[in-house]
Amino acid sequence: MRDQRFIAEHRGGPLDIKRHRLLARWAADCAEHLMHHFTCVSDDERPLRAIDLAREWAQGKVSTGACMKASVAAHAAARAVEDPAAVAAARAAGHAVATAHFAEHALGPVVYGRKTKLAAGESFARELTWQKKKLPAGVRVLVLSALQNPRFAATTKRTK
Repeated sequence: MRDQRFIAEHRGGPLDIKRHRLLARWAADCAEHLMHHFTCVSDDERPLRAIDLAREWAQGKVSTGACMKASVAAHAAARAVEDPAAVAAARAAGHAVATAHFAEHALGPVVYGRKTKLAAGESFARELTWQKKKLPAGVRVLVLSALQNPRFAATTKRTK
């Protein structure tokens, strides 16, 4: 079930554009933090471009449509690699840029951050701590409470 707090004002929800843009910036930072898992196995630039577009959208420089196309491209890049950590990192980028279309996608880099780190044999606990430290004050309560939802609770278990 959709978390109504992530519905943008222009769609009748409570999320104002300022907080929507904060979510996109944070999601881009989280996805970028995982990108070395992708770039070490592929020179495909689509996930990196998706992260750039998420930041550009957060600055009001590109359309939501351009972000949606970049999300599809990042997910295609994920399908083009076999390494599970690289796949998950590319998917994190796809979700980060999709935040422009639907703000709840900002939680994707947390979900795929866990998958990335576990596939790489690394600590998700450290990654989650880093992600939480990066949360802007304007969306901190929203994100932390959303991660308590049963849909995401298993994702935020501190494994390793």
